[in-house]
Amino acid sequence: MKKPVFSLNTKNPVLQDLVEKTNKRNLALWALACAERFLPYFESEFPLDPRPRKALEVLQDWIDTGEFSMKTIRGAALSSHAAARDVGDDNPARSAARSAGQAVSTPHVKEHTLVVDNYALQPIFRANIAGNPQDAIKAERQWQTQRLIELQRQASLDTHHE
Repeated sequence: MKKPVFSLNTKNPVLQDLVEKTNKRNLALWALACAERFLPYFESEFPLDPRPRKALEVLQDWIDTGEFSMKTIRGAALSSHAAARDVGDDNPARSAARSAGQAVSTPHVKEHTLVVDNYALQPIFRANIAGNPQDAIKAERQWQTQRLIELQRQASLDTHHE
């Protein structure tokens, strides 16, 4: 029997439009939230491997300080992707590590967030491969979209109150 495939090339026009209209800091907050939701898939399987968690900590540091070090961000991203490669076969842990690696890249290029959301959906697909993951994927996509809208709304309110 052929193994079901999850495409990372799935485009969500609503999210693409939101990403284009959102600043990097809010996109980083969103990418962090998306990746953190699925990090337990990695950490439960590889509790002694801190690389994906460290990538998200580097991202949080950038969000908090605004200080950009390409060397630090690139190193954290590559390290998280190395953790994903070390997992081996496609599974939720691998997808979670990839999501963290893409998330930490947001300060460099905000379009990385368009990959974060798909990597965050992969664990749902992989964890529910025996059943029908489409409803869970749809619910997560709705959460992702709503969360980004909320971040934009909050940024707009903050700007008006300054």
